[in-house]
Amino acid sequence: MRETLVVAGSLAQRPFHGGHTWVFLQYLLGFRRLGYEVLFVDQLGEGMCVDAKGRPAPFESSANLTYLADVMQRFGLGERWTVLGSDPGQAAGRPRRDVVEVASRSALLLNVMGFLEDEEILAAAPVRAFLDIDPGFGQIWHQQGLAEPFRGHDHYVTIGERIGEPSCSVPTCGIDWVTTKQPVALPEWPVAVGPGRALTSVASWRGPFGPLEFGGRTLGLRVHEFRRFLELPELTGADFEVALDIDDAESEDLSRLDIHGWTRVDPREVAGDPWRYRDYVRSSLAELMIAKNLYVQTRSGWFSDRSACYLASGRPVIAQDTGLEGLLPTGEGLLTFASPEEAVAAVEELEREPARHRAAARAIAEEHFDSDRVLASLLERLGVR
Repeated sequence: MRETLVVAGSLAQRPFHGGHTWVFLQYLLGFRRLGYEVLFVDQLGEGMCVDAKGRPAPFESSANLTYLADVMQRFGLGERWTVLGSDPGQAAGRPRRDVVEVASRSALLLNVMGFLEDEEILAAAPVRAFLDIDPGFGQIWHQQGLAEPFRGHDHYVTIGERIGEPSCSVPTCGIDWVTTKQPVALPEWPVAVGPGRALTSVASWRGPFGPLEFGGRTLGLRVHEFRRFLELPELTGADFEVALDIDDAESEDLSRLDIHGWTRVDPREVAGDPWRYRDYVRSSLAELMIAKNLYVQTRSGWFSDRSACYLASGRPVIAQDTGLEGLLPTGEGLLTFASPEEAVAAVEELEREPARHRAAARAIAEEHFDSDRVLASLLERLGVR
């Protein structure tokens, strides 16, 4: 019998967000490629269930479950998921008793951002690892006594590859962090054909968390960095398009985006499921990746899972620097910037030799983000493989 790995996360909580869905698919499909059985565990708290239009809905008929079930079925994971409801014993997919049993004989339970808090399931798993994909938020909340996301785990993994180094201001919280890159199941992301049509990205303007006050600084969100680069379309003459999750109430910022020449598209239309998201990434000329202000200021070495997908598709990435020097090769396929002037220079460099940068992008993905390599290395360091 093959060993089983349990992955816990919040996919059902955010239906119709194709990029968010891929975060979990990369681990599930990547572990399966390594020969493991997998089980995905999600949960929906009170008030989280909605219909296709975002209105409150019963758990059993919610769009959350319909979306997740469709995704799992189409990726060959139809019997490999469970969503726990807010009522005791409520579950969809595999029964809750199955989850406890599978967890008890699993080689590892990987708890993304500590999302799963079910004490019985966590206690059943012999090995529990916390996976930090939003470096800085959880650590600062913990340091300030606002939350205890790390409690009850045996290992602590982060994609913030600079955490623990002197140059990074994210507190370690006394934890010896295992650092990793984000995996991409490369067979699911073949090289795109042709040059692509625009510099694009899929992003949220603010997201679910607000700015943090820490160490005498305000650590902000993507909006606080994006405003610094609003003039890029005018400065470069290039086509910039963003599938931006932004509230209509942000009227001043929406107006400025339009005035400076950004094309805005509805993220639900172009990236509302993993297939449309993948098509959108692969149809692009390249990605412009503007990071959250917290990532930039803390120098954690954060790199976007979305950007890794662009690279895998043979689409270059122009990425705001979060402390990436030495973590990834830059200059070909991946170009970094810290100022508007450097961003303009990166766009001009990309325009000079686009084919060279496309080839280099895929090479970076194969060397640094291939799930076969990334996940095998991670499991070895966690003592699982």
